[in-house]
Amino acid sequence: MGKPSNKTPPHPGHPRPPGLPVHRPRPESLKAVGEDVWIDVIRKMDEVYNDLLQYEVALEDKNRALEESQQFIYSVLTSMSDVLLVCDRDGRVQEVNRALLDLTGKAEQELVGTPVAKLFAGEESQLQVASFMARLYNEPIHDCELNFRGRDGSPLPVSLNCTPRYDQKGRLLGMVLVGRPVGELRRAYSALRQAHDDLKRTQQQLLHSEKMASLGLLVAGVAHELNNPISFVLGNVHALKRYTLRLGEYLAAIHQGAGQEHLDQLRRSLRIDRLMADLAPLIDGTVEGAERTRDIVAGLKRFSAADRDAATVFNLREILERSAHWVVKATGSRMRIEWDLPEALPVLGSEGQIQQVIVNLVQNAVDSAGSTPEPRLEIRARARDGKAEVSFRDNGPGIDDKHLKQIFDPFFTTKPVGKGTGLGLSISYGIVERHGGSLAAANHPGGGAVFDLRLPLARTAADGQVP
Repeated sequence: MGKPSNKTPPHPGHPRPPGLPVHRPRPESLKAVGEDVWIDVIRKMDEVYNDLLQYEVALEDKNRALEESQQFIYSVLTSMSDVLLVCDRDGRVQEVNRALLDLTGKAEQELVGTPVAKLFAGEESQLQVASFMARLYNEPIHDCELNFRGRDGSPLPVSLNCTPRYDQKGRLLGMVLVGRPVGELRRAYSALRQAHDDLKRTQQQLLHSEKMASLGLLVAGVAHELNNPISFVLGNVHALKRYTLRLGEYLAAIHQGAGQEHLDQLRRSLRIDRLMADLAPLIDGTVEGAERTRDIVAGLKRFSAADRDAATVFNLREILERSAHWVVKATGSRMRIEWDLPEALPVLGSEGQIQQVIVNLVQNAVDSAGSTPEPRLEIRARARDGKAEVSFRDNGPGIDDKHLKQIFDPFFTTKPVGKGTGLGLSISYGIVERHGGSLAAANHPGGGAVFDLRLPLARTAADGQVP
């Protein structure tokens, strides 16, 4: 490289950056400047120029981000269904959204700069808006119903929320009003109420359907259960019918004035003495069979009654024994049930609903342990701390740990499609909760699943003791 010239060399490939001061050294001073100095100057100029380019790129990125942010805010304000109004501390409109323009029927240019009170219809609403500014220093305003002036001047009720707007130094800039037309809210509440009513009806239908499914399951077991006492009654009635014929023949002979010898012979041939001895046991057995039939039918009627049964005091032991027996008979299961129950467990509640719970728990145990060589179910109960505690433990494979938290969820089931609705345990859980009790599931350390049922014991009002 030769000697430097008297002029400042331009930056290679780039024009001189704007604003860069031009220093023109005198010719005699340039003679003493070496080549290294000029290279250093050019390098510094290149660094300054690169810094300027980076600053310009960063500035363009910030401008683009700002434009995107503004576009986003504008799109949000435009798409809002609620009305939005921003005013300064003097109560003059600064910003409105599309929903407010549609409500009032005015253009944005007509509203910006006007007093916010003019947007409201009626002197009362205007006075309330005027008082908002003074109250903003103390607390925001929520759910205040005011009347906006509609397109035709008619009042349109709107539920408003009003909050203060501050700058970075905490100085009050104005307020923001956000509201929704009350008519829309009322329509939404009406739709919500209708949806709630539909949900309640659907829930009742599901409860009824599940109960009828359980009832259908028990029909076979009940039929088998009824067969024994009915057959016993029928056999006794046939015997009584034969005895009636023999007694009629003997009484006819007496009324016809037959002699004592003939009567004695007839009495021996008709076995009247043995017949008279059999009458009392036959009648007692018939009454017992009829009462047994009556109890079975009564239990079935209680089970199939409406879900809102009146609360009564009943012996939980009887419900446990009857329900488990019916389920095993209905399913034809080989399950052996081991009992450990006290004589009485008086519980206050709906006997039919509690029976449905027990039927579901026993049916669940039958399904779980049905694949084992010797299915077994242990049902143990006791009274403790004012609660009737009942445990159902089967010897099946138990419950997968990942399913324990879902076991009482509606429609959750591990059974194949068509084998279960997933509602039995969920409905049982709800029934027990309504009775003030609890229902929990776990895996027993010795194997199998355990369901723990707790129900409040019935107590007398006089001494608080279990009757």
